[in-house]
Amino acid sequence: MHASKMRAPLLTAVVLVTAAAAEPATYTVKLLTPETAIKAAHAALDDCRKRGYQVTVAVVDRAGVAQALLRDRFAGPHTVQTAINKGYSAVSFRTDTLELAAATQPGSASSGIRQIPNVVAVGGGVGISAGGTLVGAIGVSGAPSGAMDDACARAGIAAIRDELEF
Repeated sequence: MHASKMRAPLLTAVVLVTAAAAEPATYTVKLLTPETAIKAAHAALDDCRKRGYQVTVAVVDRAGVAQALLRDRFAGPHTVQTAINKGYSAVSFRTDTLELAAATQPGSASSGIRQIPNVVAVGGGVGISAGGTLVGAIGVSGAPSGAMDDACARAGIAAIRDELEF
């Protein structure tokens, strides 16, 4: 290879490394307070109760870790982990799980996503954003359908909307 052709990629690599070195070594993230997470969970649970559903509601942080969890007295035992995993799925893919369910149908190019541990591609996981930044998600499990879980989750987010930055 000619020497001048070899210098161009090397020079590009040096410029990229220099640009990356100029970036700060840390960054700031926004997180829900526990009080806000609990308020959202209560509102979602109350909305489901008004509709006649016994559910579990989980609010997860931006990493998908449970921050608040409420299980109604007659919600099935499977709903606890399912609610957490719906929230986890929403933050992991930055997509509400109702949309994820449609995008990962059997036979689709993305159907393999359903095989990843802890991913739940069923409605009820909805991302929570503040100022255009994903700060967590709410997962609801136990209503008769994913769409009904989704509606309750959205009611939980609506209850904290004024407290989030826009």
